[in-house]
This record gives sequence, C-alpha cells and structure tokens, in this order.
Amino acid sequence: MYQSPIKTMYSAFTSALIIDDHPLFLDALSMTLRAVTAIRDIETADRLETSLARIASGLRPDVIVLDLDLPDVSGLDGLIRLRTAVAMTPIVVVSSMADHRMIGSTIRAGATGFVPKHSQRDLFRMAFEKINRGERYVPEGVPLDVDINVPVTDQEEAISRLSKLTRQQAKILQLICEGKLNKQIAYDLSIAETTVKAHVTAIMRKLGVQSRTQAVLMAQEASFASVLQDMS
Repeated sequence: MYQSPIKTMYSAFTSALIIDDHPLFLDALSMTLRAVTAIRDIETADRLETSLARIASGLRPDVIVLDLDLPDVSGLDGLIRLRTAVAMTPIVVVSSMADHRMIGSTIRAGATGFVPKHSQRDLFRMAFEKINRGERYVPEGVPLDVDINVPVTDQEEAISRLSKLTRQQAKILQLICEGKLNKQIAYDLSIAETTVKAHVTAIMRKLGVQSRTQAVLMAQEASFASVLQDMS
C-alpha cells in the first residue's frame, strides 16, 4: 500500500498546481485555496499531458490538486502517472466520484488526500491543514481499516503495487512489456546490463512476483499501458 510522505517539520504550502478541465471550478477552487490556506502561487491546467510537460520543464508546486475525470486519462491512470512524475509531492484528489471504494482506490494509487468536489470551504481548510502536517486526509466516515487499507479487487491490488515503482523502474517495466531482454533495455536506456538486472529484481520484489511474465500480467491487470507509454 502506498504511504504518504511525512514531513519532518511544518512548512505551509505556498504554491499549487490545479488540474481540472472545468474553467469555472478552476477559478472557484483557486479562490477557495487562497482564502483558507497560505497558497498564493497557483498554476492551472486542463489536461494531464499539459501538467506533465510543465513538471518535466521544472514546475515544482508544493501540492497538486487533481480531478480524476480529465479528457486525456481513464480511471486512475492519470493519478498513477502523476505520482510517478512528481515523486514525493502531495497529490490531493478533488472529485465528484466520492464513494468509499473510489476514495480507497485513489489512496492506494498514491493520493495523499481526497476531498469531494463540492465540499464547503471549512472542509477544504481542514483537509489542507492535515495534509500540510504530513498526514493523510479522507472524508469523515470513510472506514480506513476496510476501504483504504485492504485492496478489494485484483486490479486495485495491481495498481497499489505498481504505484510503488520509481520512474526508472516504470520505464524498464514498459520495455519488459514490449518483450525486450536486459541487454536491449540497457542499450535503450544507456545504462549497464547489471543495473538493469538490479532494477528488474527490485521491480519483481515490489510487485510481489517471481518472473518477468508475472510482472507483465500484473501491468496488464491494472490497465497500466498508458502509464508505461508515458515513461518512454
């Protein structure tokens, strides 16, 4: 299961990236965050690809706010791709798809918190204060011991394990899924074959599998293709 990063000392968020394709909601959420948090520097994007391009170019917000329902992603793919790209940056999912199972799935896939999309300002304040302290936030009433900590489907289990991969490991898993051998992977990534072998061992350990074939099957189970393609 994904574990949220814990800050070693309190430092208020001052910058954010909001990813949502509804202009009115972008404006409303920007105003809300400025009103209830210390965030003043806000970047917005209406596509995941746009956000990933900005991050690749050096954008480093203190926190990222993500809507799951974007035109260029499907399901939790966007969250997994974003988590891989930003490593330890907190990601807060703000979505209208707020049933307990969806909340649990987003936390397992790497979200630091989940706020229902049409929540009142006080709830946003509470959520961001908690996340800012390095804690995880989910709405009141979500049973942490059942809905979040225990994967309920094979796909969610696969997503949970795949979210643990580093960016380099995700690239290597992509090439494994393409049927390439260690020597070919080493050539494609300009690294030593021994380094590839070490990464493959780490990938299989994180995924809890015993072979490359099992790793590929797990990637397929999670519909991880778009994530892997993004790593190329």
